[in-house]
Parts: sequence; structure tokens; C-alpha cells
Amino acid sequence: MTLLAGVFIFRTAFLLFFSAHADLLGDEAYYWDWGRRPDWGYFSKPPMIGWLMGLVGWLSGDAEWGIRLTALLMGTATLAAVFLLARRLFSAHTGFLAATLILLTPGNAGLNLFFTIDALLLLAWSLALLMFWFILEKPTCLWRWGALVLLLGLGVLSKQMMLVFPLLIVVFAALSQQDRVLLRNPRLWIAILLGAAFLTPVLLWNQQHQWIMLEHTKHHFDTKELGLGKWLARTLEFPVAQALIYSPITFAAVVAVMGLSIWQWPRMDRRARFLLVFSVPPLVVFLLLSLRQAINPNWPAVYYLPAFILAAAWMQGALAFTAPAFWRRWSLRVGGAFVLVLHLALPMVFLTQLKTHKKLADLRGWEEAGQQAGACLDKVPRPNVTFVLVIGYRYDAAQMAFHMPQHPRTYRWEASGKVMSQYEVWPGPEERLGDDAMILQVGNDEPKPLANVIAQHFEKWEPLGRVEVPLGKNRKRVFDVFLGHRLKSWKTIGQSKQP
Repeated sequence: MTLLAGVFIFRTAFLLFFSAHADLLGDEAYYWDWGRRPDWGYFSKPPMIGWLMGLVGWLSGDAEWGIRLTALLMGTATLAAVFLLARRLFSAHTGFLAATLILLTPGNAGLNLFFTIDALLLLAWSLALLMFWFILEKPTCLWRWGALVLLLGLGVLSKQMMLVFPLLIVVFAALSQQDRVLLRNPRLWIAILLGAAFLTPVLLWNQQHQWIMLEHTKHHFDTKELGLGKWLARTLEFPVAQALIYSPITFAAVVAVMGLSIWQWPRMDRRARFLLVFSVPPLVVFLLLSLRQAINPNWPAVYYLPAFILAAAWMQGALAFTAPAFWRRWSLRVGGAFVLVLHLALPMVFLTQLKTHKKLADLRGWEEAGQQAGACLDKVPRPNVTFVLVIGYRYDAAQMAFHMPQHPRTYRWEASGKVMSQYEVWPGPEERLGDDAMILQVGNDEPKPLANVIAQHFEKWEPLGRVEVPLGKNRKRVFDVFLGHRLKSWKTIGQSKQP
């Protein structure tokens, strides 16, 4: 716990530096915009991220540091939960090592800098693991069952992946002779049903919106025919990305201990089997899935939490077989080197011309662009009846909504005429007929007139200015700004027209 406190203090200072030099991720700004309109569901995710963004925005005055600090608090709480579970299962030494191994991964560093959906899921999952073990120790304790129900419910409201947790509970109970009696315990099935019941309003929301969240999720499983070379490159991308996220030697240690534990299954005790069931089967599923499609590196993140505890127990000699000393020594050394380089590299990047690299373009220039766009909005002749319309990607609309001083409600034009983001789920400009629009059109080096497909919906339009933020090396963030007078018509795209 002393280590966690020290890490939290260091990361808070680092977070303040990072926030001073890097703007929000597109996803962070997008979720923040969700938070201004709380609902039971959104285009691609359950509602928890939107609710929390709304709360954080209210508490911090919509400050960037508030969003980033929330990510740090959740990441630190997840590490604490892992420590407590490993200590409960084995010893404080194993808990300390498990938390340290996770801490010394690039993935954990990123998790504590950016407030995304995974921060919520990892916290809910780690606490649910801890609570389920408490239940295994004392199945008659009602408050533990109640706490598990709450954690399952909060988890499924955070990300769909939490629905796998009840399935793994049943699998473990079936495989563990000591715990098979749980399958005849009505508390188990009631807890699973009540936890899943948290999804009821989310399902009703989706039913009212043509199952848009399900439709979006289905696209994650799209695949296409590839030649042997491209198929092999795509397939290898998954383990390589995992090795980089979790540090190469530590990742190798995790894979090794899982393989050895499966081989030694008859000799493994209840604690090790508990960790194996909650890690190996879903990770194998993802490995097999990578043979047919691309896998986002963050998808299997929760399944590594018990795997890291298992690796720490192996290194501490707490399993039926003991790891050679080099696994612990080099996991800590290489992991520590990775994280040290990361924390040294970021200041070097942001304090030098390296910050102009195109890979960092999405993290820079939004605050200045928002200030310039806000100045344009202050000049419109009818500010009380002027809305903001963005012609660009969903992140463009979200970043402008966050970084413009007025924090205006932004609308987005979708060229395909299909629902491609939350902005098409919400009512569009058709609810603003007769009003003016300040239009932000993503531009390039030379100013261009307003796209005719937009201009035809207004009585007239005129150029209002240009937002232009240099990003270095001949790159810049550009929006052409127009004023559209009195919206005449607009084609409805959204799934629901309820404001």
C-alpha cells in the first residue's frame, strides 16, 4: 500500500505535466459529450462511462485534469484490488509482486493517463474477482452475495465484456470439486440473474433505438479473405501487441505459467485453479479468434489480472512448481526499463521538436482550435439562436464541444446518411429549423467554400473565418468556418428523435 501511495503521488505529478502538453484523446472528448446527456445507452457502449463523465465534468467544472485524475484513481484502485486478492490467496509478498508486475507494464501506464471504458471494466472485474473469492470462503454470507450482485451490475453497465464473468463463475464451480456445491446454491443463480438484470433498461433503450449497440458490436467480428502473408501478419499482430503492452519478459512468464499450470492441473490447488479458470479459457478464445480477424489489443485486458497473480505466485514458489529465479529478476528489470523509458521519453517528446511527429497530432492543437472557434462563435449576429455544426469525424465534433469556451452543443453531418456515431442517434439539426449555424468544415492548406450539400439547407451562407493551428513540420489543424443563415430543412438520420 505504501508503494501504491508513492506511485499515486508520482503519477499525479506526471499527469499534471502530461495534461499541460497533451489534449484529450478523441474517445475521452467523445465520452465527455455523452456525459452531458445521460441516458440508458449510447451508440457503442453501455451508459456507465457517460454517467461518470457527466459526474466528473460537474465536479471539476469540465476540466481536463478531472477526467485524467479519474483514470488515475480507478487504475490505482484496480492495483489495490489485485494486491488484496493475491494477499488473500497466497501472501502479502505475492500480492506485492503481482501489483508490481502489473505496475511495470506500458499498458498500466496508459490506463492511468487516459479515461476510457477499460478503466471502468478493469476496476469492476478486479473487485468482482475479490468478492467472489470471499464468497468461496464463506458462501452463507449474504452481504458478500449482495456486493457481488452490485459489482456484476456496475460491470455490465460499463462494458459488455463483463457478461463473461458469470459464465466463468459457473465453469469454476463445475470444475472445482470443493465448490461444486455452489451449483445447487440458489444464491449463485439469484446473484447472476440480479447482476444481469442491470442490463434491463439498457436493452429497452436498444430496443427503442433499433438495437444500434448490437449492430455496432457485430462489426467487431467482421472479417475478410486475406492472402497467406497478410493473414500471417494479422495473426501475429495479436501476440506481439500483447507482449508490448504487458512487457515482453512478463508476458512470456504469464504464458509459461499458464501453460505449465494446465499441464499440471491435477497437482494444482483450488487457488491456482480459480486463477486459471478466470484467465486461460477466454485468452484461448481470443487467440483462436485472432486466426480469423483483427483483435483490438485492449479486449482481453481483464483476463490478465488473474494471470499476473498466478505468475507472481509461481515466482514466489507458492504453486506446486517453482519458477527459476531469472523469471522474476528479468520480468522486473525489463518491465521497469520499459516504464522508465516511457516516463522519460514523454517529457523529451513534448519538450522538444519530437512533439511534431504525426503520431502525436491527435493529442495536440485542440485547445487552441477550440479557442479560435469560440472567438468566431462570439462574433455571430444571433448568438442565442446559433448552433454549431461540424463537418468531419465524430472526434472533431467532440473535441470542439469540449475545447470551445462556450462548451456548445455540437451537431455533426454524416456524409453516408447512416448512423455512424452517437451524434446521429441524438436529434440532429432538424430540431433547429429557422436558426443560424456556425459551421466548422475540416479544411486543408487552401480555404474552400462551404460544401453545397450543406449550403443548400440554408437561406444563405457566408465565410466567417478560419481556424488554423500549426502542429509543426508543415502539419496543422484546420477548419474553415462559415455562418449559415436560417436553416430551411434537414434530412433526419438518427435512430430516435426524442430530445
